[in-house]
Amino acid sequence: MTETYWLLIVLAVSVLFIILGTTKLKLHPFIVLLLASYVAGALAGLPIDKIAGTIATGFGNIMAYIGIVIILGTIIGTILEKSNAAVKLAEIVLKVVGKRFPGLAMAIIGYLVSIPVFCDSAFVILSSIRKSLVLKTGKSSVALSLALASGLYATHTFVPPTPGPIAAAGNLGLENQLGQVILFGLVVAAFAMFIGYVWASFIGPKFKVDEDQLTESSSDNSGLQLPSGTKSVLPIFVPIVLIALRSIATYPTQPFGESTIYTFLNFIGQPINALLAGFLLSLLLFPKFNKETLTGWIGDGITAAAPILLVTGAGGAFGTILKETQIGDSLGALLSGYELGIFLPFIIAAAFKTAQGSSTVALVATSALIAPLLSGIGLDSLNGKVLAVMATGAGAMTISHANDSFFWVVTQFSGMDVKTGYRTQTTATLIQGIGSMAVVYVLSLFFV
Repeated sequence: MTETYWLLIVLAVSVLFIILGTTKLKLHPFIVLLLASYVAGALAGLPIDKIAGTIATGFGNIMAYIGIVIILGTIIGTILEKSNAAVKLAEIVLKVVGKRFPGLAMAIIGYLVSIPVFCDSAFVILSSIRKSLVLKTGKSSVALSLALASGLYATHTFVPPTPGPIAAAGNLGLENQLGQVILFGLVVAAFAMFIGYVWASFIGPKFKVDEDQLTESSSDNSGLQLPSGTKSVLPIFVPIVLIALRSIATYPTQPFGESTIYTFLNFIGQPINALLAGFLLSLLLFPKFNKETLTGWIGDGITAAAPILLVTGAGGAFGTILKETQIGDSLGALLSGYELGIFLPFIIAAAFKTAQGSSTVALVATSALIAPLLSGIGLDSLNGKVLAVMATGAGAMTISHANDSFFWVVTQFSGMDVKTGYRTQTTATLIQGIGSMAVVYVLSLFFV
């Protein structure tokens, strides 16, 4: 057996171990990815005394790039939740879209809120708004639930600073061009959101749940103390703009030259600095500065960031082991004759997502796996790497079912049974993933 085929067997064993570990054995993804790193390193023939050091290096490198960003982003999301700023954002979108199109309103709300807030918790936060719209408009509960879930899911898999996309960008060497990832992500996510909304509008009215029988008095948000719209928007809007402006300033053509403006944008637009600015702006949402907010709210955000950090770091360790063992080069040589191109990251991520359930794990593991393959599949340019992140995100949407916590959040909070959930929510994520990949492919024809 040649060395190439042995390395591919090692890769298959590692991937199978990750899938079985997270699904059958119910182990935490951090432990599974960590153990998979040891398995891959040992079977591929890395010196025993170097495996632990390589894993530590990979973990540390990805944390150096993304660790603080994840923490700050999670804190911002927690503050938006606890201050009811997420509800205020929902009201703003409703005023713009109007009550004639409540499904579209829910999709847009989800699209915006899920940029800093994890889609699972965001659905819980916004469920009262969704229920209120069902009662006030008489529209299908399932339709509005699917529209909200589709909007949340779109930016969750495509737009930094959500952990999955930002980790994928880091694994592909895009830490200095994060703004470009955000810009492409916002575009692809908009299509994904609209695809989900169209599906929700079509399939939702065909199903009835108990919520459709409720009266308006059973859902009332009038007693909530809501912050101002400006304060609610700034923590999300400002970091994204700053990161995007830095990407423009540092583009190879250097539109600002090396002036003071360039120096300022290059500094303030670094992800850590931009998210820190967003965090400082989120302090304006505090009803008062006391132990509950300064220690409690911020502490809750840090606590919520911990498992995300662990999974992301373990994914970085797994990716570094793959690079050291040359598995990626071997896989690239084998796949180069198939001309899969931009579809390769989509297929791998979709396999990961469908098998083990976590979009974040699918994004992290797939990006680590394809990083050494980019040259062989023609995606080693700047735009190629960005679109590889988008293709990975599209695969990481496909599909959400019973092994995904988001599936259970959507179905349980919407009153759907499992059968209805598979026919509506699971199918929605399949359509979103395939539709998004089609958009990414079209973009690759123009930008790669």
